[in-house]
Amino acid sequence: MVTSGGDVVLGQLQERWFQAVNSLARTTPQWHGPARLFAEYGVVLFAGLLLLSWWQARRGGDLRRVAASLWAPVGALIALGVNQLLVAAFAEPRPYTVLPGVLVLVHRSSDFSFPSDHAVMAGAVAAGVLLVHRRLGAVVVALALLMAFTRVYVGAHFPLDVVAGLVVGAAVALASYILVRPLVVRLLPALARTPVRVLLTSAAPRGV
Repeated sequence: MVTSGGDVVLGQLQERWFQAVNSLARTTPQWHGPARLFAEYGVVLFAGLLLLSWWQARRGGDLRRVAASLWAPVGALIALGVNQLLVAAFAEPRPYTVLPGVLVLVHRSSDFSFPSDHAVMAGAVAAGVLLVHRRLGAVVVALALLMAFTRVYVGAHFPLDVVAGLVVGAAVALASYILVRPLVVRLLPALARTPVRVLLTSAAPRGV
């Protein structure tokens, strides 16, 4: 665990894992550009996948899927909020603040490292989309794993930071949807009979 002094979770073990990935980054300069681009701006792609998930659910007319697609971005925001509490509690330093001479491919952030916000976002979006579409969800899961890896590859996080981030994001997204689903089940059929229906379905709604 981490103390208030800001120790690295699992200490030397994590540092060895990070150094292994950092060594890979040093020997693969051809990957630096794509990895940096995805690690920093991949969040835009995840936002687009959330939109695509909602659009496909809306076209299908299944209000259960629509409910899940509408909650997915909300669940991701809640997961990020919960993560801020964890980040402050663990106060783990970034790899480049405790390991000399590491290769860093992105801007050096001054905030703490564990768990990774990017991984939390990716895990939450992957879980949310999986509730709507299995095939699209499988693609988002693969992209979430890639996001986790690239955040370590570019030198921004230790491996456990991104693993914990994926778990936290997915767990909060799923748990929050389970909590709100009974309310949504009652609300969406009523909304489908109002002008808001255009946001819920482009077909005859099949109910919840």
